[in-house]
Amino acid sequence: MKIGYCLTGSFCTFSKSIKTLKDLVNAGHTVTPVMSENAYSTDTRFGTAENFCRQLEEITGNGIIRTIASAEPIGPKRLFDVLCVVPCTGNTLAKLSSGIADTSVTMAVKSHLRNSRPVVVGVSTNDALGAAAKNIGALMNCKNYYFVPFTMDDCINKPRSMVCDFSKVLQTVEGAYKGIEPVQKIF
Repeated sequence: MKIGYCLTGSFCTFSKSIKTLKDLVNAGHTVTPVMSENAYSTDTRFGTAENFCRQLEEITGNGIIRTIASAEPIGPKRLFDVLCVVPCTGNTLAKLSSGIADTSVTMAVKSHLRNSRPVVVGVSTNDALGAAAKNIGALMNCKNYYFVPFTMDDCINKPRSMVCDFSKVLQTVEGAYKGIEPVQKIF
């Protein structure tokens, strides 16, 4: 498959997301990274933007789509079979559920969906059981959205936080390509 792999600003999950991206490449898929402008340019305590970008390009052998203008042709040119947003922050969930396309990632999703192609969402947000819950619910009821199974990541210290099971991304991508809904495990 040709997969677009979007990363948004859940910087604490970038290492897991990059491992997942490697798994997709190792499974024989052609993967092109897409990064939100903030993910592409922000250094954090989890690493430098330059280091993350270099890793993505080395693993995939493809340049990063990082602007709205470069993301817009994704749909018209049918660049991808599946588009992933892993990690997907609460901010991005809100924009997607409201139809806002003001970042490279949200434009990539909007453009990709114009052809009724699948979008895989890997939730990673501290407010999944708070303000973001309504946006998760709204997108779960939209055609062509597929969610990687997710669960609470720290129920004591972050009681509203949830994160996807990165080990299930490949399975979810393959299921989304076939139009199969994954089963969400609740623990």
